[in-house]
Amino acid sequence: MRHIAFSLPTGIGAQIGGFAGDIGYIVREFAKYFKVIVNPNAVNGGILSAINSNMYYVEGYAFDEFLCGNLNLKYPQKPNKIGVLFDCAIGENILNVHINTINALKVVQGLDIIEPVMTKEPVGVEFSIQNNISSGTILNPKTLLDGAKELINKGAQALAIVCFFGEDADDEAYSNGTGIDPIGGVEAIISHLVVKELKTPCAHAPAFFDIDISQKIENKKVASECISSTYLPCVLQGLEYAPSFSNDGISYKDVEYLIVPSRALGSKAVLAALENNIKICAVENPSKLDVGCDKLKSDGILCFDSYSECLNFIKKD
Repeated sequence: MRHIAFSLPTGIGAQIGGFAGDIGYIVREFAKYFKVIVNPNAVNGGILSAINSNMYYVEGYAFDEFLCGNLNLKYPQKPNKIGVLFDCAIGENILNVHINTINALKVVQGLDIIEPVMTKEPVGVEFSIQNNISSGTILNPKTLLDGAKELINKGAQALAIVCFFGEDADDEAYSNGTGIDPIGGVEAIISHLVVKELKTPCAHAPAFFDIDISQKIENKKVASECISSTYLPCVLQGLEYAPSFSNDGISYKDVEYLIVPSRALGSKAVLAALENNIKICAVENPSKLDVGCDKLKSDGILCFDSYSECLNFIKKD
């Protein structure tokens, strides 16, 4: 089966996919015909996940490194042993909900999840929106990495990180399906750090001060976040078969196309794909970024008005 890569950058307010798994159904359409290398942001939807066996669930830093030719992706022959790292700042009541979530997934879906680990100190997550891009900082990266290393030493082959994000991450524009995910940027910083330093598949799920399941009709783009008491299920389901980073497996040379929003062409992944002769499909999908073909000044980009038009073109190529 042919391979393509599908990128939906985190925290850029993409009209399609900038919210809560709202581009997942589109990725699934592509996965009917191709093996799809996809970043978690495109398939994670709180308690729901769009992941399937034709997708490679690859964290953003590793996604870029793969397209740069710095690592290969090896799909596991059996489910990964997943380690879960909890920020010790998470309150006991919220922690218990996450433990119940883990146990439910072990029983119902048979996920291989080892005994969770707590960080020795609070991670200290701060998030913000700067220049129309979701961002943030980690005050104590050492305790995060120490906890992740402990899980790897216990046999974890993939890591789910759950950090405490405090009381308020509500953003009215985001909730209405028009704004930017306020925590997406710092979530990417957390996972990038772990993958870069430990070379282990990783994804992040936030934990808040309280659990708020909406009892009113919400915008459909964020609905998946409104029906769950934790964001952990989609991360664990994605990590179950997340590929390892190795010298064998598939390389960037196996990828025919990289699909990205049309105004998000300034990323490391796009520049690497152009350099490595991977065809770029720029699909109309407005975001807060404004780096399109006109600014990139490259002839190696194919432009499409919709994802369905893009899919039909690739199928016939």
